[in-house]
Amino acid sequence: MTTVEEIEAAVGRPAPTVLMKQLDRLDDGCSTVIAHSPIAGFGYVDVAGRRQATFIGGAAGFVRVESPARLWVPFRADTPEEQPADGWGISLVFLLPGVGETLRLNGALTAREDTGLTVQVHEAYVHCARSILRSRLWQPALSSPQPPAAPPGGEGPLHQLDVARFLSLSPFLVLSTGDAAGAGDTSPRGDRPGFARALDGRTLVIPDRKGNQRADTFHNLLQDQRIALAALVPGRDEVLHLHGTAQITTDPRLLETMALRGRPPQAALIIDVHDAAVTGSQAVEQARLWDPEADVDHGAVPDLIALATQHAIANPTNVAGTPPALLMKPLAVFPRFTRWAMNLGYRTALSKEGYDDQTSHSGPLRRLRRLLAPLLRHGTTAEAPARGMNRATRRMRITSLHRETASALTITMEDAEDPSSPISFRPGQYFTLITDIGGRTVRRAYSASSAPGSPRLQVTIKRVTDGLFSGHVHENLRAGDTLEILGPSGSFGIDTEATDEELIMIAIGSGITPMMSVIRTALAGQAPARLALLYGNRTQNEIIFAEELDRLQRQHPGRLTVTHRLTRPTPEWTGARGRLDAHAIRHWLDQLTPDANARYLLCGPAPVTHIARAALRDLAVPDDQIHTESYNSATTDSAAPATGPHQMSVHRDGHLIGTVLIEPGQTLLNGGLDAGLPMPYSCTIGNCGECMAELLTGQTVMSEPNCLTRQQQAEGHILPCVSHPTSDVHIDITEE
Repeated sequence: MTTVEEIEAAVGRPAPTVLMKQLDRLDDGCSTVIAHSPIAGFGYVDVAGRRQATFIGGAAGFVRVESPARLWVPFRADTPEEQPADGWGISLVFLLPGVGETLRLNGALTAREDTGLTVQVHEAYVHCARSILRSRLWQPALSSPQPPAAPPGGEGPLHQLDVARFLSLSPFLVLSTGDAAGAGDTSPRGDRPGFARALDGRTLVIPDRKGNQRADTFHNLLQDQRIALAALVPGRDEVLHLHGTAQITTDPRLLETMALRGRPPQAALIIDVHDAAVTGSQAVEQARLWDPEADVDHGAVPDLIALATQHAIANPTNVAGTPPALLMKPLAVFPRFTRWAMNLGYRTALSKEGYDDQTSHSGPLRRLRRLLAPLLRHGTTAEAPARGMNRATRRMRITSLHRETASALTITMEDAEDPSSPISFRPGQYFTLITDIGGRTVRRAYSASSAPGSPRLQVTIKRVTDGLFSGHVHENLRAGDTLEILGPSGSFGIDTEATDEELIMIAIGSGITPMMSVIRTALAGQAPARLALLYGNRTQNEIIFAEELDRLQRQHPGRLTVTHRLTRPTPEWTGARGRLDAHAIRHWLDQLTPDANARYLLCGPAPVTHIARAALRDLAVPDDQIHTESYNSATTDSAAPATGPHQMSVHRDGHLIGTVLIEPGQTLLNGGLDAGLPMPYSCTIGNCGECMAELLTGQTVMSEPNCLTRQQQAEGHILPCVSHPTSDVHIDITEE
């Protein structure tokens, strides 16, 4: 489509009442909404000439209303090229968690500072709730999402794995466009997850379903084809940023591929994507969008439908067909009736489009359904302790997920029964996470990355190839989901309050996670007086906690030093290069000149920690000053022998306590726990030795590497967590 007439033929003209509710200033109702909104979609044109879209905010009141015609908006671009350009429009769409309608605002940049922008208000109006309702933005899915789509074939930005997966899970985005005069507009779009679909590595298609018929995005694209979008996935703290150029189509063959119950959209956007990237968003994380407790207080803000009605009464137009203000005043006098009528209209319209009832997730019903969501999603296993626990587990509710790198995700949890209850552990210890995946109970151990004593526990999980648990965490977990945790466990780390000695840390990859717990705890107190970290990775993009480590160095000069070493750096990298081998470690220590009483923490893959420990011994560091945590990748079913089923008989203190059939690919531990046998365990991946048992009869295959010594194996000991039977077996789990 290339003309206004073609657009109006496809989507219609807006009703006169839609045009009446637009203001050229902010009234008290708009100011109240802005004061209670913790986040907004934000669109502009940068100094490089690209249109940009993102989310800004983090807490209610982040935008300051200076007058009915002027706002101060906090914003700092990541690079000079991404700063807003003078002379172009600024646009926002304010979201209220738990509310369907949004407040859209368009204006112009009048002044720019290092920390924010002054925006002149040109127009403000309430946008209908269809995009929020279609996307179920404030309601966690009541069933597991479909597996994320694989990247499309060919080259291009959409071929990136993280971009393709994010698009396949995203039900909501904002679109930023503008006209030839420089005015801007940011519009919300919502639909089923994955509605923005990649046709190839560079082409994205977005369906356009019925709305208020203003069609601002379409009209803008007739004059300026530049477009940008920012997309969200409920429960995650990342944003997908994308920009390019767009055109509008009504090609029936394409629209049919996006039909719902046989009803295709009225049109579609086809975007030629220039750049796309998934990045962590501090605004989304701090706004706690996916936490039901963060829902806006409905008594503190006006009902947005009633507010739109008031705007229409106060702002009559000369458009033909506009109803007299006198006829509309009863709608403002009886706001509950107006809300009921509007919800009925939403329900009817969305049903005609092919959606199920989408209106019951607002207000109190929404909160009730969110409270029930974990039970409905996971069944009784999410609400009751896992069977066979030899120690008490704790049920935790996920409050947020934050992307540290493309392959590392931090999940924040609180006690599901008592959210204010502190989580106690020693910095460096780990917890075993337990959940159901595909009808199976799966357990994996992860180090805490947060400091102890807070009601919020954080673990940072790096995705591993074919990792069952890590893949589930990265693709399926949402805020509001629940997990069981066992622990804390492990002896790694030191008592940071009991020593004023130096603390020297060496970490590789995800080995940084227990170190972060130690660093955060130590820097919150007075001891140890000096901390030094040598951290190895392959590339800059794989450095977990990169920004926080840099910030902590600046905040604690002379107390914390961080040295990064990369094996595959980009040419502009100015830091240390090469593998973290004995020579590199000795060179770093020579420059550091640690005290003779310094304590050493080593964490990473077993081969690297062995090299580091040997290097320290060569420097005459006593063994009692070295603390090591080696890790192995969790075993996957694909590595298990496909024999069986075989019978396992479990004994304790000479007495038979149970017999269970171990299916092909199942470990002895998982088979025993699934049958309800009280088998001991902790890490579940062969690192800790907590589950060690004696093999009385039969044959097993045990995954390597693991923590058993050759002597222990020769004496007939096995680790059930990484052992698979190749015959019927009898084992003894007596603790001694």
